[in-house]
Amino acid sequence: MDDDQAIVYIVKQMLENLGYNVTAKYSSMDALAHFSSQRNHFDLVITDMTMPKMTGDILAQRISQMRPDIPIILFTGYGDMIAQEKAKALGIRAFLMKPLQTRDLARTIREILK
Repeated sequence: MDDDQAIVYIVKQMLENLGYNVTAKYSSMDALAHFSSQRNHFDLVITDMTMPKMTGDILAQRISQMRPDIPIILFTGYGDMIAQEKAKALGIRAFLMKPLQTRDLARTIREILK
């Protein structure tokens, strides 16, 4: 999930090319509402840190409150980093730096879903 539709489209295509079924959202509020109504249909959440109205770390926290077992990957830019301890407490299991490489995305997902 990202607020930039082009990035969402590219990442969605990357994930689908890796064989994953993807639900893509452009708004953290929409993503939270959709997750809330379908929480048992997801194996993984990927979000960007910098989002309007609700940042990725807050989204991660709210999703983790609903489903503590869900792995969350946070996309960040250089200036978006949060402390590793805080991230873990929010349910974030991995960070991926922008710009995103398909091999890094694939490796991170495999490690998290083991």
